[in-house]
Amino acid sequence: MTLAIEVPDRTDEAIADVEEQLSMLFSRIRTVWKESAEQVHPDLPPAGYKLISAITRLGTTNAHVLADMFDMDKSVVSRQIRMLEELGLVETRPDETDGRVRVLVATRNALDAVQGVRDRNQQRLRDVLAGHPEAELRSFASLLRSLGDA
Repeated sequence: MTLAIEVPDRTDEAIADVEEQLSMLFSRIRTVWKESAEQVHPDLPPAGYKLISAITRLGTTNAHVLADMFDMDKSVVSRQIRMLEELGLVETRPDETDGRVRVLVATRNALDAVQGVRDRNQQRLRDVLAGHPEAELRSFASLLRSLGDA
């Protein structure tokens, strides 16, 4: 006579652990954004860092695109852009294809500062992940993509 041993399903427990780890990761990310903002300019808040980082990545953009991208109120984006201009990190120029439209462009100082921050942050990530096999990293990236699409 063979006895069947019932193994409890611990999927819910594992999902709860993922949720807890994501919460801790989000807290860490907020800290990194704050530190990154300070490295770009001592008076730059984290929200301003998110915007200047996007502007440098996109090359040129406008306030409406940024508001949609970050799901931020347009008035908040406008205030942040004004501050970025005052700090010498962003310039507003006429759009090359439609002179009636104004676009945002990062200044050379902003480009250099943001690139330095990105390099340091990428190195930190590389240091943490370098010991993991490529297949594991690709699987992790796929899981993150699934979470981002949810």
